[in-house]
Amino acid sequence: MESIEQMIKRLCPKGVEYKTLEEVCEFRAGWGFPEVEQGLTEGKYPFYKVGDMNNSEMFMDTANNYISEETSKKLKCKPAPKGTIIFPKIGATMNTNKKRILTKPSCYDNNVMGLIAKSVNDRFLYYFFSQYKLIDFAKGTGAVPSLDTNRLKKLLIPVPPLPVQEEIVRILDNFTELQAELQAELQAELQKRLQQYNYYRDNLLSFEGRTDVEWEKLGNVADLGTGSHNTQDGLVEGQYPFYTRGSEILYLNDYDYDETAIITAGDGAGVGKVFHFVQGKYALHQRAYRIVPNEKIVLARFVYYYIGATFYNYIMKSSVSSSVVSIRKPMMVNYPIPVPSLEEQQKIVDILDKFYALTTDITAGLPAEIEARRKQYEYYRDQLLTFKQKA
Repeated sequence: MESIEQMIKRLCPKGVEYKTLEEVCEFRAGWGFPEVEQGLTEGKYPFYKVGDMNNSEMFMDTANNYISEETSKKLKCKPAPKGTIIFPKIGATMNTNKKRILTKPSCYDNNVMGLIAKSVNDRFLYYFFSQYKLIDFAKGTGAVPSLDTNRLKKLLIPVPPLPVQEEIVRILDNFTELQAELQAELQAELQKRLQQYNYYRDNLLSFEGRTDVEWEKLGNVADLGTGSHNTQDGLVEGQYPFYTRGSEILYLNDYDYDETAIITAGDGAGVGKVFHFVQGKYALHQRAYRIVPNEKIVLARFVYYYIGATFYNYIMKSSVSSSVVSIRKPMMVNYPIPVPSLEEQQKIVDILDKFYALTTDITAGLPAEIEARRKQYEYYRDQLLTFKQKA
C-alpha cells in the first residue's frame, strides 16, 4: 500500500499550493431567532448555540433546540449544510477553542460562525483549522473578545491534491478514534480514582458524633466577603488572576486581595461549588465569595476540602431559589464547620493532597497521561498537515 509520503512525492513533487481560507471556503455567520422558536424540541432544522458545544465531541449530531422550515424561510435563513465547521465568534468561550462539524443541515445563532468547504475536503479543513486557537483571531484583549473575520479569512491553508487530502483524513480519523478509545479508558480509570478519593475524603471529614471535636459557624472562624468587579472588567491576559463565578479564570492589571482564600460562586451554575484555592494577589467578581480562614483555628486547606465535600448540599437546602439558586451572606456565616485539632487537620490535609494530586493535578497521575496522549495526537496531526510550499 502506498504511504502518504509516497503519494505526496508522486502527486505534488514540486510542493503544495497554499490558498487563503476565503478562497477555499464560505464564511457564514449565524442568525438571531425569536426565543419561542429556539424552544422547539423538534422541527426542520437543529438550532445551535455556543452552549450546545460544551462536550468534547467532533460532531454536532444532537440538538436541544430546533426551528421550523416556515421560520427559516421567513427570516431568510439558509441552513448551513452538513460538514460545516461551527465555532464561537464572540465572548470568553473563544478561549475554549470549540470547533464542531455539523452532521445535517442546521441553523445557529449570531454568536456562532460557520466555515463551509468549497474546494477542499471538509474534514481536511476541520483538521487543519483545529491546529489554531480561536483567540488568536480575536479583536482586542478584553473580557469579551470577538472574531476578526478579516484576519481569519487571510489564514493560509495548504491545498494538496484531493487524494492526498482524503488519505490524511483517513489517517487522522483512525488516529482520532484510537485516541478517543484510549482517553475513554483513562477517563474511566480516573473516575474510579475519583470515587476512591471521594470515599476517603468523606470518611476523613466525617465528624458526626465525635465529642472531641467542636463545631463552629464559618463566620466565626473565617473572614467572608465578595469582590467588586463585573465580568466585563476582565481581560484575556493580565498581571493578576480575576476569579468570577465559575472555573474559568480571567485577568486584571490590578488586584483586590493578597491572601490565602477559598473562592465560591454567589449565584449561577457554579453556586455551592468550590473551583479555586488562591494563594497570593487576585481580583474577585462582585457575586463571588472569598473565604479566608483564621489559620490559628482552622487550616485553609482543611476548610477547602471540607467545603468541597459538603457545601453544595448545604447551599441547595438553604438557598434562596427562584429561577437561579443564589447565596446570601448569612448562609455563609451560619455554615457549620468542624474544628478538630490543628494536628489532625494537617494529617487530613496531607492525605487528601496526595489523593488530589493523583486525580486532578495535570503534572501527576492519570490526567498527565491523558494530556500526553493529546499532545502526541496534536504532534502527528501537525506533521501530516505540514507541506513544502509550491514556489
